[in-house]
Amino acid sequence: QVQLAESGGGLVQPGGSLRLSCVASGSSFSSYVMSWYRQAPGKERELVARYSSAEDVTHYADSVKGRFTISRDNAKKTVYLQMNNLKPDDTAMYYCNALGLRGSSWGQGTQVTVSS
Repeated sequence: QVQLAESGGGLVQPGGSLRLSCVASGSSFSSYVMSWYRQAPGKERELVARYSSAEDVTHYADSVKGRFTISRDNAKKTVYLQMNNLKPDDTAMYYCNALGLRGSSWGQGTQVTVSS
């Protein structure tokens, strides 16, 4: 089972930017579908962005299209989430997810707070 560690969260003003990173352990990273999810207090966890390197396909939630970009470096076993023009509604705990043939793994999360 792959282990994931997120970093890069923090406090940022509206309109600012952050880049989240998620480093994976283990092998076969390139075969995993990597995703970012987020969960705000009192709300359900929601998909933010997904990247399937096998198909070279990305998917974004409507609320982040044009502002967030997911990318991955298979050699570094890392997936990134570049977040631009952040809004207060983006405040949440952000989680990295790896989906493979043997199941799904989650990281511990990194907090993003957008506030003036």
